[in-house]
Amino acid sequence: MNVTRKNTDDLNAVLTVSIYKSHFTHKIETLLKEYQKKADLPGFRQGEVPMGIIEKKYRQPLLLEEVNKKIQEELNKYLQAEKLDLLGNPLAVKSENRDWDADKFEFEFEIGLAPTFEIDLEGLKEITEYKIIADDKMLNEQLVRMQKQYGKMSAKDTFEKGDDVAGTFRNETMEIDSPAQLSFDVFKDASTEDLFVGKKVGDVVTLNTKGLFADDHQLMDYLKVSHEQVHGLDIDVAYTIEEINSTEPAELNQELFDKLFGEGNVSSIDEVKAKIKQDAEKQFEGQSNQQFLNDVTEGLLHNTKFDLPAEFLTKWIQTVGEKQLTPEEAEAEFARSENGLRYQLIEGKVMSSNNLQINFEELKAYAAEMIKMQMAQFGQMDPTTADVDGIVARVLGNQEEAKRLSDQVMSEKMLALYKSKVKSTVKELTYQEFVAASYGE
Repeated sequence: MNVTRKNTDDLNAVLTVSIYKSHFTHKIETLLKEYQKKADLPGFRQGEVPMGIIEKKYRQPLLLEEVNKKIQEELNKYLQAEKLDLLGNPLAVKSENRDWDADKFEFEFEIGLAPTFEIDLEGLKEITEYKIIADDKMLNEQLVRMQKQYGKMSAKDTFEKGDDVAGTFRNETMEIDSPAQLSFDVFKDASTEDLFVGKKVGDVVTLNTKGLFADDHQLMDYLKVSHEQVHGLDIDVAYTIEEINSTEPAELNQELFDKLFGEGNVSSIDEVKAKIKQDAEKQFEGQSNQQFLNDVTEGLLHNTKFDLPAEFLTKWIQTVGEKQLTPEEAEAEFARSENGLRYQLIEGKVMSSNNLQINFEELKAYAAEMIKMQMAQFGQMDPTTADVDGIVARVLGNQEEAKRLSDQVMSEKMLALYKSKVKSTVKELTYQEFVAASYGE
């Protein structure tokens, strides 16, 4: 048995697998004798069914099974030995009227090959690296939220300005059924609150999602929709009011400061604001870093030119889902996924060219830090090493969680690489200015 390859061009090839019947005839004969011993057919005693009947019933299925096994074995051995960088999986070329009595069978498979290309990080257009500042307006708004959070709450029947509500967002078409508590400073347009004035428990308020929040990503939290759906989402959602609450704000005194930051850690409004500013700007780093990654990604997609085996991939897409797609559906799906595939190839090239790897000790250390931060949020400021190690072991024992954390570690490595090699300028701005700059508003 052997496999030969014929390249049709730089991105496409045909593999021919040659299989000789003599290589597994003995196995089929042995299996047929085993079947004869066990066969229990009407009119015959068990084990006495004539071999002619057994062959007629089982030889062809056994032959096909053995041929398929050998094809996979030979393909796998060949692909491993040749170290071919494939896109998709080999696609069998259909052959009509195959002679299964022949001594030799040949099977052809189309393959799509990954393109070769180079990455030039230094040649990218200069990227803006945003440094998001928590301004006085944001700090004062956060103070008000903290006062409300620790204030005295009382239930009401009718909504007035300044009240909060609890209820559920619904949209039948998109299967949205998401409970949410609302404080009206979350909305982009202050006039949204006017839609609730005078409403009572049980009333329904219809809101349009387009521009509802300053950051479209908030739709993920409030409506439980995916990241792919939030950008430019333009649908009506019905919000059913289930509770209306009025809050008497807590006083800005030492008692509140101790509740917020621990006893004696903060003793003045200025120190509270400094702490809020520090924490907020630390959180903003994640968003600005993600924007930097997005901008570098866009630059790489624009600058890195290579062809793909589009025709092959379109045919392959037809076969990979639960339901086989039509050629037109597969072509549309390829068009939707092409940029994602291109960036996967670019990202892989960046990793290999710069030897970006993750070892298990790095992953454990990263997981431990994440767990310590989460525990601190619940007041466990000094967990034991044994406690943390035990949680790390459970988390990394879950393949999905381990993959998610591994992706995060690699994302940080990519970010550090990009910041060291891509030309950039730092721009300071407020969060609202950052949102406007990011979404072109």
